[in-house]
Amino acid sequence: MWRYRELLPVMHMEDVVSLGEGMTPLLRAPAAGKRKGLKSLYIKDESRNPTQTFKARGMSVAVSMAKQLGLTKLTLATAGNAGEALAAYAARAEIKAHIFMPRDSSPPNVLGSQLLGAKVTLVDGLIHDCAAQARSLAQGPEWFDVSTLNEPYRIEGKKSMGFELAEQLDWCLPDSIIYPTGGGSGLIGMWKAFQELQAIGWITPKLPKMFSVQAVGCSPIVQAFGSEGARSAASQLARANRPSGLRVPMPSGSAMIVEILKKSGGGAVEVTEEQILGAISEMGAAEGIFPAPEGAAGYAAIEILLRSRAIAADEKVILFNTGAGVKYLDWFEPNGSEANCRL
Repeated sequence: MWRYRELLPVMHMEDVVSLGEGMTPLLRAPAAGKRKGLKSLYIKDESRNPTQTFKARGMSVAVSMAKQLGLTKLTLATAGNAGEALAAYAARAEIKAHIFMPRDSSPPNVLGSQLLGAKVTLVDGLIHDCAAQARSLAQGPEWFDVSTLNEPYRIEGKKSMGFELAEQLDWCLPDSIIYPTGGGSGLIGMWKAFQELQAIGWITPKLPKMFSVQAVGCSPIVQAFGSEGARSAASQLARANRPSGLRVPMPSGSAMIVEILKKSGGGAVEVTEEQILGAISEMGAAEGIFPAPEGAAGYAAIEILLRSRAIAADEKVILFNTGAGVKYLDWFEPNGSEANCRL
C-alpha cells in the first residue's frame, strides 16, 4: 500500500506503521461469473491483508498519523474487524488501544484483539452503543477516538483500494464496483481515490457505477437511496445478528455514501441471510475463495442487479471480498438453526 505514499498523508517514512498491507490480488472469476450470468467478473480479495480484512489499510494510515502526531492511546467502536486491526497496528507502534465491541461480535475478532494487547470491552447493544462509550472515554485528555469517520486518516488508507484497482487494470477502471457497506468508509475512500487519479491525469473522466450492498434487517443506505430526495440514512433497528460488518444502523457517512451512489449512476440493494449463506458456498465451489459474509453478500447481489438491469451481462464488474470467511466460523456451528446447519 505504501507504494502510493506520495498520495497518503504521512510526512515521514519513519512514522509509517506497516504490517505489509495492500496490493491484494485482483482475481478473474470466470466460473463464478458464469453462474450469475456475467462475462467479466473479477474479485478483489481483501482477505489477504494483515488481520485478514480491508480494515488493515485504514488502520495502518490512522496509527501512522497518530504516531506522527504524538498520540499514545487510541479507542474505537467496532463490529469486530476494525478492532483487531487497531489492536495489531497499535501494538506495532507501541500505542495503547481500548476497543468497544458488541457482546455478540465474532469470537476470532474478540480473541484476536485481546491477544494483540488491546483492552476489549464487550457492550450489550449495537455498534452505535459502543460508539457512545468510545466517545465518553475520549472526552478525557489521554484517549483519541479513531472510530469510523471520527478522523480523516482511515479513509486515506481505504482509498488505496482504488489506486490498486486502477493500477491492476492498467489505469482503465471497470464498468461497475460492488461493495458491501456497513460504515461505508471503503466506498468513500475508493471514490476519493478516483477523484485524485483524475486530477493527476492518470484515468479517464468516466468512473465506475458504485453499488452498495447491505443485509435485510439493517439496510439504512438502501432505504435512504430509495427515498426521494433523501441524503442521509435513518436509524434502523438491526434485526439480523449476521453479518456483523453490515450491521451498522446509523452510518455516520450515509450522506456521502448516498451522494456517491447517485453521482456514479449506481445504487443500493439488500440481500437476505439465506442468500448470503448460499453465496459463501457458491463462491467457494466456483473459485476456491472462502469469503467473509460481507463479500458473499456482494456476490448474492449480482442476480438482483442483473435482473433490474442496473448492470449488464457484458460489463466488467469488480466484486470486493472484504475479509476472510474463517473469521466467521461461528456462523456454521450447528445450534439447531436450519440456516446454520444446511451447509
